[in-house]
Amino acid sequence: MAENHAHPASDHPGERAAADPIKLLAIRDTPLSVDEVFRAVGDDAAGGTTLFVGTVRNHDGGADVDALGYSCHPTAEAELRRVAEKVVANYPVRALAAVHRVGDLHVGDLAVVVAVSCPHRGEAFEACRKLIDDLKHEVPIWKHQTFSDGAEEWVGAC
Repeated sequence: MAENHAHPASDHPGERAAADPIKLLAIRDTPLSVDEVFRAVGDDAAGGTTLFVGTVRNHDGGADVDALGYSCHPTAEAELRRVAEKVVANYPVRALAAVHRVGDLHVGDLAVVVAVSCPHRGEAFEACRKLIDDLKHEVPIWKHQTFSDGAEEWVGAC
């Protein structure tokens, strides 16, 4: 008869947050890599990894977008770390990564890539959603859009 090796979830260290789960945080003026972010959050104890990719779209508010640029405040990376630390404090995160692009981008370019690995999928979805939502609302990154009719608009965060 096979021995039962099942343990209550809280008994295994893999069910808890990793000691140092923040693996990659950056604001870059070079193209972003989904593969780099995905590799950064690999963890053998993670049963769920959620990845979010934000891309530049060709419209906003019913108008065609011709050009788009992101700029950030000098404190943006520190604020990104604060947001990440808040997520890992509230979820059993095994690994977390977030990168955001600045500079001039084109339609289809990657603007932001975030990923979170947790022991289970539900936690991974919730933590990743919190990460991207808080990044968007709290990290000082601004988007400058130029529309096909010549109008321009500044938008806070991504």
